[in-house]
Amino acid sequence: MGNFRYFTDGLLRQNPTFVLVLGACPTLAVTTSAINGIGMGAATTFVLMFSNLFISLLKNLIPDKVRIAAFIVIIASFVTIVDLVMKAYTPGVYASLGIFIPLIVVNCIILGRAEAFAQKSSVIPSLLDGIGMGIGFTLAITTLGSIREILGNGSIFDIKLVSENASTILLFILPPGAFLTYGYLIAIFNAIKSKSNI
Repeated sequence: MGNFRYFTDGLLRQNPTFVLVLGACPTLAVTTSAINGIGMGAATTFVLMFSNLFISLLKNLIPDKVRIAAFIVIIASFVTIVDLVMKAYTPGVYASLGIFIPLIVVNCIILGRAEAFAQKSSVIPSLLDGIGMGIGFTLAITTLGSIREILGNGSIFDIKLVSENASTILLFILPPGAFLTYGYLIAIFNAIKSKSNI
């Protein structure tokens, strides 16, 4: 199994959203739809992959006194790339995510993985950790966004599942619905995890 474990940890055992409960601010704020979940997840995955990779490569060159500042500069560089690319190629998703794209710089998932993993590990495990954590985060917030969109709008990926006159539960696309859905998903995920001994 070797290095593959670093990839699977982010999906299940150390899922950043459901197990470590990191990045709750964007998780709750942007998941009003499934497409927002995928957009935010893809942006975060890109930044996680490349910041982990570069921090692992440069860890021996970064003085300990400026470690966190250096990490933030590296992370901010990749966030800037994501911000410009999304603005140019996916303006609709970019507009929906708004301020949360630049705020990836201070997302505790990314800085946490840089500090706890990438600065202590070699390049391949760091890259796999970034990919696994990013995909785990993407799956989690897309699931959350899908549930909220189905219950609150009666649609998924903007495809209507019910007639225009059908009643939906507006609460689920409002902030309280985010907390309710997130809480239930954490409980379900952890119950499955404990029963299957993952």
